[in-house]
Amino acid sequence: MTTRVGARERGPVRLAGVGRRYGPRGPWVLRGVDLDLPAGRLVRATGANGTGKSTLLRLVAGVDAPAEGRITGRPARTAYVPERFPPALPFTALDYLVHLGRLQGLGTGAARARAGEWLERFGASGYAGAALAGLSKGSAQKVAVAQALLAEPELLVLDEAWTGLDAGARAELDRAVGERVAAGATVLFVDHDPRRLAGEPVTTVSVDNGRLRTEEPQAAPPDTAPVRGAAPPGAVTVRIVASGDRTLPGGLPGGAAGVPRADGGGEVFRVGHADSDDLLRVLLGAGWHVHRVEDEGERV
Repeated sequence: MTTRVGARERGPVRLAGVGRRYGPRGPWVLRGVDLDLPAGRLVRATGANGTGKSTLLRLVAGVDAPAEGRITGRPARTAYVPERFPPALPFTALDYLVHLGRLQGLGTGAARARAGEWLERFGASGYAGAALAGLSKGSAQKVAVAQALLAEPELLVLDEAWTGLDAGARAELDRAVGERVAAGATVLFVDHDPRRLAGEPVTTVSVDNGRLRTEEPQAAPPDTAPVRGAAPPGAVTVRIVASGDRTLPGGLPGGAAGVPRADGGGEVFRVGHADSDDLLRVLLGAGWHVHRVEDEGERV
C-alpha cells in the first residue's frame, strides 16, 4: 500500500537559476528560472508555442537535466505524461501499465489491480489486452494518463495530456487531478484550452522568451465561463492541421471548416478554444491523423 504524503510533510520542488539549452553552444531555451512548486498546488504553464513550456515541464519531471542551476525537492513518486506518447512498444496496454507500476515501486498484484481500475475509469478496460502499437491515438493517450496515476504521484506533470481524449476521459482526468491536489500532490500542466480546470485555484506560470512570470492563484467563478461556441472579443483561436480519407460529418464544432494546405499536407481547421477539444474528438473519431495543434498566430 502506497503511503500518501500530505502537503505539510514535504517542501516545494524548487528551481534555482535553472537554464536549459541543447548542445554546448546552442541557444538558451530557458535561463535564469527561479520557481517554487509547493505541495498541494495546481500550477498551469502558459505561453506561445516554442517559448519553452515543454522544456520547463521536462526539467521539472526530471526527464531533462538543467544545463545550469539546480532543481531540488523532486519527490520519488514523480509521474509525467509527454505531449506525444510513444505507443509502439512491445506490450499490451495492461502489461505496460503493470510494468510501469512495478518500476514505480508497486508489487505485481497491486500494479495489476490499479492498472485495471484506471483503465476502467478512463473507459479503456475493453482493450487491456490489446497491443499498444495497435491502439488509436486517443486510446493510447488513455494508457499514457493511466500510467502516470498508478502510484499516486506526489508530483504530476501533464503536457497536453487532455488532447485526444474523449469527453468522458477528459472529465475523468479533471477529477483525477483534483484528487491528487487534495492529497497534497503538486500538479504542473499545459493545455491549449484556457478553460481547463476553470474554477480551481491555479497558480499560472507564463513562459516568454525563456523567462518566467508567476501569477498568484485565482479561482474563477464557474458562472463567468464564456458561452460555449462564442469567442469573446480578442479570444485566441486554435489551428489544427489534420489529414484523413474519410468524409467528416457536417456541422463541425465551432463552425470549423477544413482548408487544404498548399503543399498538400492535410487541411487546416480554425476553431475557438472552447470547441477545440470537441473538434479534435470528431477528427480522431473519423480516423483522421492530427499533425499539429497550435494557437492562432503561430506558424502552421
